[in-house]
Amino acid sequence: MAHNIRLRVFKFVMQNGGGYLSQACSSAELFATLYTKIMHLGPSTAPLIPVPYAGAPSPANPNYQTGGGYNGPHEPQYDRFIFSPSHYALVHYATLIEVGRMSEVGLAQFNQDGSTVEMIGAEHSPGGEVTSGSLGQAISQAGGIAMARQRKGEKGRVWVLMTDGEFQEGQVWEAVQALSHYRLDNIGVYIDVNAQQCDGAVESVMTTEPLAQKLTAFGARTIEVDGHDVTALAAPAKLAPNGQPLFVLSHSDPCRGIPKLAERKPALHYLRFKTDQERQEYQDLFEEMQHKAQNHC
Repeated sequence: MAHNIRLRVFKFVMQNGGGYLSQACSSAELFATLYTKIMHLGPSTAPLIPVPYAGAPSPANPNYQTGGGYNGPHEPQYDRFIFSPSHYALVHYATLIEVGRMSEVGLAQFNQDGSTVEMIGAEHSPGGEVTSGSLGQAISQAGGIAMARQRKGEKGRVWVLMTDGEFQEGQVWEAVQALSHYRLDNIGVYIDVNAQQCDGAVESVMTTEPLAQKLTAFGARTIEVDGHDVTALAAPAKLAPNGQPLFVLSHSDPCRGIPKLAERKPALHYLRFKTDQERQEYQDLFEEMQHKAQNHC
């Protein structure tokens, strides 16, 4: 499934003349594991083909819905998924397609005017539920949901996907502190630690290390895993709650599956072709990967 997720993202990066490709390389296994081995979600309540954007919520727009319906109904027994790095949206859409919650036909709307299938996902985009375009905010919103669920005695958990670069934001640490203080062990936070951000390598912009030790010092239950090992990724979610919020550091490779990307280090955040020759090289690589995938099937 992870390979198919990367391939779908790669396809649309080529069609659009660029895009967030390294994010698919680093997080494909993480998305696949969350949706197939970790989260207990109810059936989707959203249309397979996403509907156009109908406007912001208001009295004049009473039927407004978030994209959370793709993750199932908000019922006590089901888990909730809060997606933080909204520039990973295409990876998220590809995952929803792979697990049958969204039609691949819907991707034809990707990055089109009036579409909810946006390049930078929002709360109305498929799989989205909160506004998280300003990185570092979603964990606070997820914490509020987790606290409410705990106080209501709901069995469902809250899962968050975020990135290591977000830990440069002070709000994130305030949220971790609050999660620990209120002993919210019904929340699990998976972090794509790919060591990359918009302006280059995380350590060159503002290091977040030693991230595991910092989280532990803030009272979190912290576990480090190989971000491309599905079994290792799934294991922490099976641990019995112990009164601490769970943080899983998923150490990943932003060039996984597409090693040619390494030629662009440290500028991996957004793939923009510099020459026609470079574009053709990536097109040839995509077609080779697609051919191998078809033969494998």
